[in-house]
Amino acid sequence: MEQALRVCVYGATGYTGIELLRYLSQHPYIRVVSLVSRTYAGKYLSDVLPHFSNSYLSKVPLAEEPQEDFDLAFLCLPHETSLNLVPKLIKKGKRVIDLSGAYRISKKELYPEFYGFEHVHEDTLRLAVYGLPEVFRSSIKNATLVANPGCYPTATLLGLYPFIKEGIKFERVIVDAISGVSGAGRKTVQHFHYPEMEQNVMAYSVDKHRHVPEMEDVIARLSGRTVKIRFTPKVVPASRGMLCSIYLQTSEKNLRELFEETYRGERFVKILQEPPATKYVIGTNLCFIYPYYDERNELAIVISVIDNLGKGASSQAIQNMNIMLGIDEAMGISSPALFP
Repeated sequence: MEQALRVCVYGATGYTGIELLRYLSQHPYIRVVSLVSRTYAGKYLSDVLPHFSNSYLSKVPLAEEPQEDFDLAFLCLPHETSLNLVPKLIKKGKRVIDLSGAYRISKKELYPEFYGFEHVHEDTLRLAVYGLPEVFRSSIKNATLVANPGCYPTATLLGLYPFIKEGIKFERVIVDAISGVSGAGRKTVQHFHYPEMEQNVMAYSVDKHRHVPEMEDVIARLSGRTVKIRFTPKVVPASRGMLCSIYLQTSEKNLRELFEETYRGERFVKILQEPPATKYVIGTNLCFIYPYYDERNELAIVISVIDNLGKGASSQAIQNMNIMLGIDEAMGISSPALFP
């Protein structure tokens, strides 16, 4: 690239925004020119987040609106805020990577039930490309709007994609998943308060979770068939990290060969010989997968781990940006895990 791409980050002081800035601050082809944060408007980034003190971002002002012109926007905003902002940005000629759920599901009729609002921008919804690089890489390259996937769908869909890609029939998908508390965002919530969360594990949204239609929608688009997912998320007393245990009925038994062939050459998806731990992926864009066929129960078991703020959000957004720019998609996001 002859000159740096000018980037604006909306919602810069939430967890996904902060993680984005950690990567973007060292990206050789990017210049962050505007940071939008209504909560901290009027302050400099280093006033709010001192760990950016040695970065050029330290004296970038936080403001309610962008202070400089830009080429691409990352939206780390509530769903309804992104819903109405995206069309405005596209009309101005900006490329957008939206980390909310406002444009992830292709069927507008599902939004009232799962998100609580009518999707009033159907034309923009048709422009959205689902930002799972290992599956939709060719479409992402020329996209104007990338809908960055949810964290649970990323871990789950990467675990199911080999079956879908090879047209292998599967039924009765059950996903049992756990996530660190950062998945709930930075806002203060009573049951995530330290004295209540420490030494505690809880399931939530058992009856209906907005990631279910997202996953089912992508599967339908890829396979042309309807597959229902039984999804149960749980939160554990860890700041970040995600593990999904996926159970499905299938006659395919050669799972290791299937998964290794599907993800051969992929930089960020690795197939392991034993069940992975979340510690392997903290602070990375990696997804580790362990597939196993249970002969006794005639079930395929796929265990996947990601960092919910990394491959589940911010570093995947940068992977998408790199693809859109036509540069090495690992640029700026190839660091090893933070361990221990």
